[in-house]
Amino acid sequence: MSAGLFSSCVMQSEKFQNTEINYETGMGKIVDILNAYMRAERAAPVPEAPLPLRPITRELLASNESQPTVYRLGHSSILIQLDGEYVLTDPVFSERASPVQWMGPRRFHPVPLSLEELPPLKAVIISHDHYDHLDKASVRILDEKVEHFIVPTGVGRYLRDWGVATDKVNELAWWQSISIGSLQFTATPAQHFSGRGLTDRDKTLWASWVIVGHDARIFFSGDSGYFAGFQKIGERFGPFDLTLIETGAYNDLWSEVHMKPEESVQAHLDLRGRAMIPIHNSTFDLALHDWFEPLERAQVAAEVQGVTLLTPVIGAPVNVRAPVPTQAWWREIIEEGQGELAAGL
Repeated sequence: MSAGLFSSCVMQSEKFQNTEINYETGMGKIVDILNAYMRAERAAPVPEAPLPLRPITRELLASNESQPTVYRLGHSSILIQLDGEYVLTDPVFSERASPVQWMGPRRFHPVPLSLEELPPLKAVIISHDHYDHLDKASVRILDEKVEHFIVPTGVGRYLRDWGVATDKVNELAWWQSISIGSLQFTATPAQHFSGRGLTDRDKTLWASWVIVGHDARIFFSGDSGYFAGFQKIGERFGPFDLTLIETGAYNDLWSEVHMKPEESVQAHLDLRGRAMIPIHNSTFDLALHDWFEPLERAQVAAEVQGVTLLTPVIGAPVNVRAPVPTQAWWREIIEEGQGELAAGL
C-alpha cells in the first residue's frame, strides 16, 4: 500500500502509512520515553483550581441556531452547529481517556453537557482510533441520537462491533467526500498513527476533516505532526472561517506526530484560516508539559504571526463567522495557584 493512497479496506497484513515519514516506536524510543517520564519535574501537570466552565443548556443552543456556532466540550470533542444541523467531533464523555475506567488519564473538568442532553446529531466525525478520540462508552450511548458516523477507513469495524448499524457508518479514505444534506465532509491527510492495542498498529486510517456548509467552512485537524499536507489542504479547500487545530500532548520525542504550539499556528496559516481554536488541551494530562503551556505558547505565537486565536472557556459558544475576542482564562488559575503556594511557604 503506497503512502497517501489507500484502498477502501485494510487487509490484515497491511498497514497505513504517512506521506512524509515512517513513524516507528522501536524499543530504543520506548526506553527514551519511559526515561523522560521518570525524570520529568513539572510545576503544574494538572490545574490547581477548577477550570471555568459554561454549562450548555437547550436555551443556549436555541439562541444560537441561526448562526454557525461551535462549543468546546473538552479535549478534541467539539459540538458544531452548521446549516441548522449539529455535528460532533471525537466524542469522549468518559471520566478517563483509557481502555479501562479505573486507571489512566482523568479529565480536569466535567463535560459542559451530558450525553443525554445533546441535541439530535446529523453526524459524528471520528479522526482516528486512539482512546482519547474514540470512546466506546460514548459511541454506544450516542448511537440513538446520531444519523451518520463518518470515520477513516477501517475505524468502522469498531462501531459495528459496538452495535452501530452498518448503514449508519461511512468510511472514507483521504480526499474522499460525502454529502449529507447541505453539509459536505471530506477526509484529508494527517501525519499520525493508529492502534488500540499491541497488535493493531496502523491497521486503521487516521485523518483530518474538512466540513463545509452553506454558512461556513471549518477544518478539524484530529491529531497530527506538522507537515506539508496542511498547505495542500488549504490550497484545495481554503480559506476556512475557522480551524480547530491540535495544540497539546506534544514533546520532542514524538514531535513527528504531535505538533508543538508554534507549529499549530503555522498549520493554521498554511490552511488559510481566518480564526483558530487550539484543541486537544485542558482536559487530560497526556504529555510532559504543564497543563496550561499549550494555550500560553499558542497565544504568544499567534500574536507574533498576527493570527486571530480564540481560546473560549469550555462550553462557551463561538460564532464562527463573527467571533468575539476571548480572554486568556488560564492565567487567572496560574496566578491563583502561585498565590496559594506562596501563602503556604
